[in-house]
Order: sequence, then C-alpha cells, then structure tokens
Amino acid sequence: MKSLGDPDRRIRWTLLLFVVVFLAIAGRAAFLQTVNAAEISRRVDLRHVEEIDTPAHRGTIFDRNGNELAVGIQTQTVTADPKLIANPQAAADALAPVLGLDAGTLSGELSNKDTGFVYLARKVDPAVGARVDQLVKNEHLAGIETRPEEKRVYPQNQLAAQVIGYTGTDNKGLAGMELELDGVLRGKPGRQRVITAGDGSQIKTVSLQAGVPGADVWLTIDESIQYEAEKVLTDTVKQWKAAGAEAVVMNPRTGEIYAMASVPTVDANQFPNLTDEQKRNHPVVDAYEPGSVFKAVTATAALEEHTYTPGQTLYLPTSLELGGYTIQDAFSRGPVNWDMGKILIHSSNIGAVKIGMSVGAGKLNNWIRRFGFGSGTGIDFPGEATGIVLPTSQWSASTIGNVPIGQGISVTPLQMAVAYSAIANGGVEPKPYLVRSVGGKDEPAPPGKPVMSAATASQLTRYLVGVVDDGGAPAAQIDGYSIAGKTGTAQMVDPDGRYSNENYIGSFVGFVPAADPKLLVLVKVVEPHPFGGGMTVAAPAFQKITQFALQKLGISP
Repeated sequence: MKSLGDPDRRIRWTLLLFVVVFLAIAGRAAFLQTVNAAEISRRVDLRHVEEIDTPAHRGTIFDRNGNELAVGIQTQTVTADPKLIANPQAAADALAPVLGLDAGTLSGELSNKDTGFVYLARKVDPAVGARVDQLVKNEHLAGIETRPEEKRVYPQNQLAAQVIGYTGTDNKGLAGMELELDGVLRGKPGRQRVITAGDGSQIKTVSLQAGVPGADVWLTIDESIQYEAEKVLTDTVKQWKAAGAEAVVMNPRTGEIYAMASVPTVDANQFPNLTDEQKRNHPVVDAYEPGSVFKAVTATAALEEHTYTPGQTLYLPTSLELGGYTIQDAFSRGPVNWDMGKILIHSSNIGAVKIGMSVGAGKLNNWIRRFGFGSGTGIDFPGEATGIVLPTSQWSASTIGNVPIGQGISVTPLQMAVAYSAIANGGVEPKPYLVRSVGGKDEPAPPGKPVMSAATASQLTRYLVGVVDDGGAPAAQIDGYSIAGKTGTAQMVDPDGRYSNENYIGSFVGFVPAADPKLLVLVKVVEPHPFGGGMTVAAPAFQKITQFALQKLGISP
C-alpha cells in the first residue's frame, strides 16, 4: 500500500486540488454572468460620472472712480438626478422647507425618471446650500447635490440702471452695458468631470479645462453726478407732474459721458420684472421732436453757407404764411428787425424759418445730416436710435417752415447733446462713449469729426451766451460761470397725428465755461403740467445738475 508520502500519490492529490479550485472559479464566473448580472449592473450604475461646464467669474462693472455698479456674488444651486432617487415624496418633504418650495411640485420634479438632471433651486444663499448638504448627508438622499453658481447683483440698485442693463439666469448680458460688453465680461467657462456615489456624495472631481474669468470694466459714468442727475430729475417730475425726464452730462471735448439718466428710475435688481418701456435708456434709444433747441443747427447752416452775416438784421412780421400754414412766435409782439442773436434769445420761430429759407431745403438738409442727425452717434451702447430726417424729395411746401424750428424731424437727446458739443469744441463733434477702460487698460477717446469752422462755432457760442445772460434762460445761470445754451419747447404729437395743444416737451442744453467748455448738460422734461416750457421747467434742472457737476469735477469759473 502506498503512503501519502509516495511521490505519485502527492502528484495525483495536487492535480485533484487544482481541478476543484478551477471548477469553483468557473462556477462563480458563470453565476456572476447569469444569475447575478442584474445586481452587478445595478451596483455599477450607482457610480455616476458627469461632465459639467463651470461658468467663469463675470467681470465687475465700475464707475470711473472704482465704485461697483455690477458685481458677481457666490451662491449655491441645488440640482437632482431623479433616476437616483428611490423615494421622491420623502425627498421632497425633506427638501421643501429648506428651499421654500411646495413639496407637491418638488415631488413631481423628482419623480420624472425620463431625465437625469433637474434644477431644484437656482442661486440660493450659501447658507441654504449648506443646509441642503447637511440634509443629504443626514437623510442619505441619493441624487441631490449642490454646486457653486455666481449671481449678478447691482449694489447701487436704481443708479444708472437703464444704462447698466442686466443679465439673465445664466449670467448672459441681456440689455444695456451688460449686453454691449457681454463678450468681455463673461470670460471663458471651464469643464469638470464629477464622479458621485450612489448616495449622491462626490467621490472625485477632475478639472478637464480651467475657466478664464471675465475682464473688469470701468465706465465713464461718475456715480455721484449720476445720482445727482437722477435726484434733480425725480424732483422735477414730481414738481411738474411730468410723465418723465432725461439728462445727458458729458465732456464736450472728449465725448465721455459722466451721467445718463432716465426718470422714473428702476431697480436694476428687478429688471426681469419690469416692462420693456421701463428698461429703456431713453436718451439713446428714443427719438423726439426737439423744438427750439434745434434752431442752433439752422443758424449753423446759414453762417456756414454765408446766407447770413453776423450783425445783419432780418425783418420779422407778426406772422408768416407758408404752405397753407400760419407761423407765429410763441409770444405776442409787433414787427421787428432782429439779428440772429436776438432771434435765438427770443427763440423766434419766424426768425428761424426765414434763416432756414435763406439756406434752402437742400443745403439745410445736408447740414442736418452733417451734424449726424438721421444716423447713430456710434456710442458703445446697444440699440441706439437714429431719429428721422426726411429726404428733401419728401418735403412739402410747409416743411421748410417746420424743420428749421425743430418740428417734422426727430432726434435723440444724445444726438442733440453731441451736436451742441461740436459748437463747444470749436466745430469738431466728439464721438460719445461709455467705456473708460477694460481689464485695467484705458480705452483711448475715439476721434471726433469736423462739422463747422472754428469761427462759426465761436460766433454761435456768443449768441448762446446771450440766450442765458440776456433773458432767454435766466434760470440756467450759475454765479461765476459764463454759460452758453438754448431752450426748447416742442409740441408732442397726439395719436391722431396732430400736434397737441396740451402736451409738450421742455428742454435745455448748455455748456460751461463758455470760453473754455469742459462740461455739457442736456435736460429734457416730458409732459409737464401745468404747461411749462424749456425756460421754466428744464433750465432750473440744468442749473442744479450743472452746478453740482462743476464742483465734483473741479471745474473753475
């Protein structure tokens, strides 16, 4: 009998052991591939891999002095993968009080197994996100997670709201400077791979591509001047029970905008809830018939075309018949002989029409377009209106009696401010702009364009100083400063197409110091009641805004 120590016997036992182990392994493999395949698949599915975009930090918008106008703050967004949620109702009942949502609605969203991603709450306070994280951990809520997301806020609330604009939920610019500068502010998003366990906890996060933050932007807007302009306009609207008011405050040399106001003001943080009308930056996107402030354009054409010589007087009857219409001045007077200076001081309609007729329709229309009316100023703001300037082929017999006095033509407040800047700037019209620097790099002032001769600009300035000093706009005067400016009172057009006898627009535009202009302000007041023209409604607002801005900018008399 052979013992176990026999070499042959040991070999046979070893072979037998190998056979048994092999059969066990094979059997286990067969079991895993057949009987337990579904369970294994379920366990693998519990590990979830997702690639997500990580939005870049959106650049901050500052005023010219570094005050924040639009900033991004960190918040938390709560999301869910309904496919991983075993009990949607239980999860909804736990989350609803924390998120301030209806449990029934939440349960419906969590029960939708057709999607692997749903937003539960966007951009909530980080403290809320922390409570959700703790709840997920304590209650083992698989499929619920929080992720950081930036929220756009406007710390100055209503200040320059229609200029700054706003962003949508995904931080994309939708209006104003947020839209204009969206490509600069938004930056470049990054990308991450997120691996989560079955209980919703993150196992690993891998950065696939780093994001690039957006650039910060400094505007030309001065926060304090903007605030004062809005305050003065708000008080003016209240005093005169007006429908609204607008202002442009700018440097007539460079074209930089210190303030651009629309009243009633709105809160930029509430933009999604506002009407389209409330969101409009009226000085840029809306045109109106300017009235008598346009007479300076008519005067420019006559001086440049030499159809009027300084010192020359014109006979002005009490009325003028033209194209079946009777033109009269806004005040009673007898026949007079006035030069251009007095015509502008008294804002004579008949005088302006006679000056316009001396130029002729074709040449007058050319000068109007030379100023840039009928086309945009090119300001760096979206949606600029061009106004309406009819070609002379569409002029009627009475048009030459309307256009020289600012009727039958529409312009934006910004266009009118830029036109007067040409007079202030020695005949060169500046291009207005709102962006001072991007990413810390100063933006050069865009070049202006010659409109008239320096001699004509100087002569017009003398006439416009006379308007303020000699009774045309005494309310615009500021002690120690010489101001050149012009009033405007324009009839509004009723829905039936006729000029209203009740609703008017009062305006005033002027620059200071007249001998070396460094500041230009335009004020427009819509539908003041009781009736008030540019002299009584707009000139006092101009005086208040201008006086403040002169002090703020350190402009000496």
